Amino acid sequence: MLLERNESFGRETSSRNSEVIHTGIYYPTGSLKAKLCVEGNPLAYRFCEKWGIAHHRCGKLIVANTPAESASLDELYIQAVANGVGDLEALDASQVVRLEPHLQATSALLSPSTGIIDSHGLMARLEQISLQNGVLPAYCHQVQAIEPLSEGYRVRFQNPDGSIDTIDTHYLINCAGLQADHVAGMAGIAVDEAGYRQHLCKGEYFHLPQSKAALVSRLVYPPPLHELTGLGIHVTKTIDGRLRLGPNAIYIDVEDYSVDSDHAVDFFSTAKTFLPFLAAADLQPEMAGIRPKLSRPGEPFRDFVIREESDRGLPGLINLIGIESPGLTCCLSIARLVGRMIP
Repeated sequence: MLLERNESFGRETSSRNSEVIHTGIYYPTGSLKAKLCVEGNPLAYRFCEKWGIAHHRCGKLIVANTPAESASLDELYIQAVANGVGDLEALDASQVVRLEPHLQATSALLSPSTGIIDSHGLMARLEQISLQNGVLPAYCHQVQAIEPLSEGYRVRFQNPDGSIDTIDTHYLINCAGLQADHVAGMAGIAVDEAGYRQHLCKGEYFHLPQSKAALVSRLVYPPPLHELTGLGIHVTKTIDGRLRLGPNAIYIDVEDYSVDSDHAVDFFSTAKTFLPFLAAADLQPEMAGIRPKLSRPGEPFRDFVIREESDRGLPGLINLIGIESPGLTCCLSIARLVGRMIP
């Protein structure tokens, strides 16, 4: 049984993102983010090909325009190779121009295995497969309490009509996204002591006119010059051919999906360094998403938490906490890992 508080799947983080199939370049070697992304990338492509899900292996350029950025690309190449990403290619300015004539870059890394995916189509197919395999999705069902039993758990939830019901289960998988830390607390885990407290980090997107969408055919990212809350303002293509910029990273206290049009100034100044054709008037607000981050502003990297909690006296409880990027790329490899935790 899948208990979901929203009226359908993917109403939060899973659908409000860049829809990128990542390769595992950025993350510390040995981390879950690195391992699951490297494993999840080919799984995602094979799944899309098997089930006819819209996707495009368009590739990505990580571009540099200063000596500091070029040095960052060198470090990134070493990190990627250590993580098992073997198809990166270092490019000079002339090679960049041949691939993307409208970009400005003195050097770049080409990641040919990066792509984009229709996240809604992916989730719809996963829902269909789950239904065929006996899963009962219960939308508009809000979990209210979790009671550990001698064997398993009793979950209390509110039905769409407001009535209260319970269900008993031997295994409880907490993959509640933005509310995953709250659900872990319901089960009796001291969230702050465990390091499970999530922090909401909003990312806004702006789109560009369709007349300029054809000027770039690949994803374009700046290099990570320091520890970032995200991957920086980058250029993504959508499945339907649109071009957009984002996301930024703004920590917030409550869920808020508004886009502040005043932030277009910052987007423009950042992207103009590698998109010389960009004009300030091109940027129009599009959407916002929210990352469930385990790190606070200024704190170092935090990995996914994917953990069976027997050692906390909660056997059969599997927590998935802080599933932000590259969670979409990793969805199938995460599922495999969770499956191995259930005897």
